[in-house]
Amino acid sequence: MSVPELDLDFVRSQFPAFSVPGLSDQAFFENAGGSYACGPVIDRLTRFYRERKVQPYGPYGAAQAGGAEMDEARLRLASILGVETDEVSFGPSTTANTYVLAQAFRRGLEPGAAIVVTNQDHEANSGPWRRLADEGIEVREWRIDPATGHLDPTDLAALLADGRVRLVCFPHCSNVVAEVNPVAEIAAMAREAGAASCVDGVSYAPHGLPDVGALGADIYLFSAYKTYGPHQGIMVIRRALGEALPNQGHWFNADTLYKRFTPAGPDHAQVAACAGIADYLDALHDRHFPPEADARVRGRRVHDLMRAHEISLLQPLLDAVSQRNAVRLIGPAEAARRAPTVALSLNRPAAAVAAALARMGINCDGGDFYAVRPLAAMGVDIDHGVLRLSFVHYTGAGDVARLIAALDEVL
Repeated sequence: MSVPELDLDFVRSQFPAFSVPGLSDQAFFENAGGSYACGPVIDRLTRFYRERKVQPYGPYGAAQAGGAEMDEARLRLASILGVETDEVSFGPSTTANTYVLAQAFRRGLEPGAAIVVTNQDHEANSGPWRRLADEGIEVREWRIDPATGHLDPTDLAALLADGRVRLVCFPHCSNVVAEVNPVAEIAAMAREAGAASCVDGVSYAPHGLPDVGALGADIYLFSAYKTYGPHQGIMVIRRALGEALPNQGHWFNADTLYKRFTPAGPDHAQVAACAGIADYLDALHDRHFPPEADARVRGRRVHDLMRAHEISLLQPLLDAVSQRNAVRLIGPAEAARRAPTVALSLNRPAAAVAAALARMGINCDGGDFYAVRPLAAMGVDIDHGVLRLSFVHYTGAGDVARLIAALDEVL
């Protein structure tokens, strides 16, 4: 099926931020830090607090309605992601979810085992794993090309060669390099070597929820607040691995897969509100495509719709910044190879440039974005950081043109 043109007016009508004074006249390019929340999420969160803010799953109406909505969120997101319902867990953040997983692997790895991490990652999917070295677990670093930021699977093959690696942790795409890594290929390499794969999808999922089942990843992590939802971390753990790892929750919850890696009780209202993400994706599908009963198919179509729109907007921005002598573009210059997260290394502190852009109605930021390792590996001055310009599918061509004009003036 061909991908239609995105109806941007419809999309923006689903996000209340675009009608709020003080936001509606701004060009928002800080989406990698967190997206606007869509209307269905806000409506569900408000309804939960008004009508269902009780202990869920009890024998009375409000409790049953609250529990049902929490279950609905898990069911519908799992269906889009192509996994089983109980393979989806919620936690306070992706950073917290990764920390809990690291504790499970700390107890679950046999003596002599090794893990692989990259220096392309955001610190959330690097630091907790690296600390396992303190427990006697060998940590091997899969390193990026210092010129391009690229992760070469050939280099991973060498790290896996002796058969001792039990886990490979890597990003779907980095929050500064932004190159889309071949997840299915890497997960298959890990599996062939007897290792599980843990994919940080925080910087990819906002551009279309992936079919995790098709990718073959054992763990896939992303953040709801970057996929138009509330501040929750969403975690897919495939059954075979989840049941093999030591339980990190209450002992009496050990037989429930989605409770094994949530030591604290979840935020009931925010979990329930995550069903609003599915509401929005379904509305987006039905606006652009014929009816389809299979949620996984709907999710793939919406993924492709978002990506096509973003790629069409991204290439002019990449072309504009690539032509500047005093600007270093981090990551590929081809839009189809990356997410629309554009990090620029400048000859001055990036935060000051972001502040100048803010005065022109361009909302973005400058800094290291918890990506100190990849930036340092690429020779970026950490004190200067990078100017990061990030957008999602609700961005329009006019926003990008406005950004390019502002960059021409500021730079």
